[in-house]
Amino acid sequence: MTIQAVIIDDEPNNIDNLEILLQQYCPQVTIIGKALNATDGELLIVQNDPDLVFLDIQMPGKDGFDLLQSLPSYTFELIFVTAFDQYGIQAVKFSAIDYLVKPINTTELKLAVNKAIYKSAQKKQNKQLENLVQVLQHRKESHRIALSSARETRFVRTEDIVRCESSNNYTTFFLTGGERIMVSKPIFEYEDILKGYGFIRCHQSHLVNKKHIKSWVKEDGGFLLLEDNTQVPVSRLKKDYIKNELERN
Repeated sequence: MTIQAVIIDDEPNNIDNLEILLQQYCPQVTIIGKALNATDGELLIVQNDPDLVFLDIQMPGKDGFDLLQSLPSYTFELIFVTAFDQYGIQAVKFSAIDYLVKPINTTELKLAVNKAIYKSAQKKQNKQLENLVQVLQHRKESHRIALSSARETRFVRTEDIVRCESSNNYTTFFLTGGERIMVSKPIFEYEDILKGYGFIRCHQSHLVNKKHIKSWVKEDGGFLLLEDNTQVPVSRLKKDYIKNELERN
């Protein structure tokens, strides 16, 4: 399957380099347009209706996020190409959007493109991209986080997550109502994503939503008792941190 793509980046050299890499490693991608700023990029997307957009985050004036928020709909797949922006990458991870860090790794490029081709073949509104825009527009409110399992991508409200538990490179999310979702990412990635939403890492294998903590039981080595009566261990090295976090609220 071939797909049509556009590249939006304020550096011509970056556009040329990406186009060369795509020709060499991803021949199924046809570049149908390029833009050097967000305003021209928005027009490019609206006029050409591409299957895939490669978008730089940091650009003079309107950045990549501004561009996305100005679009009326999201029927394309998106791959960010960025030199790294801390808040931006955190928001992108929150919505499970693919991104490539410059200089581009060809293996990561092929994986991201193949995933975009697979999703583009389904031809439906890009819910992950919609979720990202909602996160960008309401940074301080509760949001839905995108959790990608082998079967589907679920969008879960942060307040409905009771806790997360790791097993090697997998993380299981325990939700209110007893539902569980397992994703193939390590827990430290979600610690970074969820730290602004009241989650605390109380143990190497456990991340807990403070809203669902009933008490801190200090006997038997110490554990957090949650509202569903789950007992989550507290690491000895984390005790002072947990104490400070709980006292803050």
